[in-house]
Parts: sequence; C-alpha cells; structure tokens
Amino acid sequence: MSAQIKIGFGYDVHAFAENRKLILGGVEIPYKKGLIGHSDADVLLHAICDAVFGALALGDLGKHFPNTDPEYKDADSKQLLNHIYYLIKDARYEVGNIDSTILLQEPKLAPFIPRMCETIANILNIRIDQVSVKATTTEGLGFVGRAEGCAAYAVILLIKKEY
Repeated sequence: MSAQIKIGFGYDVHAFAENRKLILGGVEIPYKKGLIGHSDADVLLHAICDAVFGALALGDLGKHFPNTDPEYKDADSKQLLNHIYYLIKDARYEVGNIDSTILLQEPKLAPFIPRMCETIANILNIRIDQVSVKATTTEGLGFVGRAEGCAAYAVILLIKKEY
C-alpha cells in the first residue's frame, strides 16, 4: 500500500554572474546580475522540482535533467516543472501545498512574489493559496550575504488522489 501523503524537501543554490537574467519562480527580476547555471538557474523552481523528486523517491534534478545534456542548455525551468507536474499526476498524487524560501541579499523580492506564486500555481494546476514563497536575507553572512549567489528551500506535500 502506498502512502496517502508524501512530503518532499528541496534545496538549490547558484552563483551570480554578469550578462545573465535573474529568473526566480519563473519571473524575470530586473537586476544587474543573473544566476549562472546550465539552465536558466531558477533556484526556486529547482528547489520545488527536487522537493517533488524527494516526495516521490525519484532521485534529484541532476538525474532527470543532467547538466551534461545539451538538451537542457539554457532550459526554461518552467518547462522542467511542467514535466514534473505530469510525474505527480502519473503517480496519482496532487499537490497539497508548497512552502518555499528564497535566500537573497539583494534585490528585494516582495513586489515579485505574487507573480511567482501565480506562475507556480498555474504550472502545477493548483490554487494560488496552495503556494507560499518567502524571501529573506542572511544579514550579510555567508555567500548570500556577500551577494555572491542565491539559494532556495522548498517543501511540498503530495496527497494521493481518491478515485
């Protein structure tokens, strides 16, 4: 018998780089730098993807979308999350809720968080009140505090569908 609920945890981190767009939660954020990565380096969507993989015991982002595969070069992480949506459906689960936190010294993200929640909800076919995105600084501590990069944590609750 499979579990009726499953919880997954995800984490991702990327360094800042010149001449890159800053994409978080599927939303382009105006800023002088972006995050470096094989894909668009959207740490928030990557953390959510890894949370799903964890809940379903399917490995991690690198297993499914390896950074050695040219197919995923500059990939839009919204498309990766959309693929994962179908893995959730195929496993006969649905998203109960997502709770996430972005760690970023700057820029301030408050004006962009509603669009991030809406983007995530639309991709996963859930209500916006099932998505929580928070942002915090690290008070100048560590690589985030030195504005060298950005990190994100995400937790997801998956609920077995009743038929």
